[in-house]
Amino acid sequence: MDFVTNKLQKMRFGMFIPQGDGFELVGIPVAKQWDSIRELVRTADAGPFDSIWVFDHFLTSPPSDESVFEAWSMMAAFAACTSRVRLGQLCTCMGYRNPAYLAKVAACIDVMSGGRLEMGVGAGWYEHEWRSYGYGFPSVADRLGMLDEGVQIMRQMWTTGTATLKGKHYQVDGAFCRPLPLQEGGVPLWIAGSGEKRTLRIAAKYAQYTNFGASLDGFAHKSRVLAEHCKDVGTDFDAIVRSVILNVTIGETEKEIADKLAWIRAHYAPLMPAEELDSFLRYWSEGLIGTPEQVVEQLTEAARAGVGYVICRFIDAAYDQSSIHLFADKVIPEMGRVQLVNG
Repeated sequence: MDFVTNKLQKMRFGMFIPQGDGFELVGIPVAKQWDSIRELVRTADAGPFDSIWVFDHFLTSPPSDESVFEAWSMMAAFAACTSRVRLGQLCTCMGYRNPAYLAKVAACIDVMSGGRLEMGVGAGWYEHEWRSYGYGFPSVADRLGMLDEGVQIMRQMWTTGTATLKGKHYQVDGAFCRPLPLQEGGVPLWIAGSGEKRTLRIAAKYAQYTNFGASLDGFAHKSRVLAEHCKDVGTDFDAIVRSVILNVTIGETEKEIADKLAWIRAHYAPLMPAEELDSFLRYWSEGLIGTPEQVVEQLTEAARAGVGYVICRFIDAAYDQSSIHLFADKVIPEMGRVQLVNG
């Protein structure tokens, strides 16, 4: 992977919208939570971010009775209250919705948004959520089989307008998809997950984008594995944009950064047991932390590893937009001055 100027493409940036699954709406009255979400969505739509994203969860982790807004309800609402940014999920759990139904919903939202939908899908992992909503908890092999068959159904529906599949997990017989998505070839597919034997092979077969998770550790290795799968199945590795979710803690000074890290601990300490808090804080420390200059350096290294798209998660976004504006004003423009080879 060479980092050069005037080659191929610039790094792109998306922004996660708080929806509650990570306790990001705690303390905001329920009647005001959608107002807070909509304000952030409009901020992103007016700014330099290419896209906005949500997770596909029905409850918090660990489980609680705090609000969590459902992903596809939000997709429809975002289609109506934005005009520019693309709309995505990282990632829709294939097992939570029949894939023919999901393809129909996605096609409608693509039309409603003027062709701005992204389709992020994965096999799912949150066992308590699966079981509490009555889905059981299939084996890893079965969940990956559901992902593969579900993607086949969606691709058929979006490209031919109908789907028939007699699979192990799903059976559809002439399911219609009208309206078709506005985007030629259907809604772009993001296959999320880092499993080297099955998930990355599914990505090699079907994906326009991949997402390896919320850490840069091992990114180059996963890229090499994906490249081998692409070679095996006969697809173009260079055509697949590789992305990562990165938690962002940014400040003008070291003190601002320290204050934000202290806020994270104070915000989450009452919401989860001590051992889960420590794990969460370690997870958060794996992201981008620093001044704008330091964050640009970290992103430059990410570009060298082959990262073409960064989905940013600002933990305090629902309470304070200063981190978002600092990143938008001082990081994204700087990264726009350099370009990378996606290879």
